Amino acid sequence: MDAAQQEATARARELQRSWYGEPLGALFRRLIDDLGLNQARLASVLGLSAPMLSQLMSGQRAKIGNPAVVQRVQALQELSRQVADGTVSAAEAADRMEEVKKSSGGSVLNSTQTTASSGAPTVRRVVREIQSLLRSVAGAGDIIEAAQSLAPTHPELAEFLRVYGAGRTAEAVAHYEAHQS
Repeated sequence: MDAAQQEATARARELQRSWYGEPLGALFRRLIDDLGLNQARLASVLGLSAPMLSQLMSGQRAKIGNPAVVQRVQALQELSRQVADGTVSAAEAADRMEEVKKSSGGSVLNSTQTTASSGAPTVRRVVREIQSLLRSVAGAGDIIEAAQSLAPTHPELAEFLRVYGAGRTAEAVAHYEAHQS
């Protein structure tokens, strides 16, 4: 790889860090390890071609162009966290990955998790929708930067951006519940 290619790869990885919170190579490798996948299976679940996944992982491409794929990545990140903390078994994770694969990028959780018995959305569902919306328009780095800019004059709005735009779902759920009237 020549110097220009190395520079382009470094620039792509830095853009990935600002858009997705980390380079996609590291993010995808973690999903592969945590969910027991190989690259071909991950590409299939996300709805990407294997060459496109490889290009994103290596930094030859910077951005995932399809918002539905970005939402599937986010769903797999959440599933990975649930597997890691033991709330989801490996067998259940395999079923959930099929749901993620079939999704058009909107909510990929099953109906028992997304609605209360009344049929109303659960707090977690509402929070995930807010997170998805924020993360579809800006990367975590940009959201944190915006929150820091707002903090001196609008601390509550800055906290909202930080928690929902760059924080974990559990933190956002706690914030949401604390601010209900």
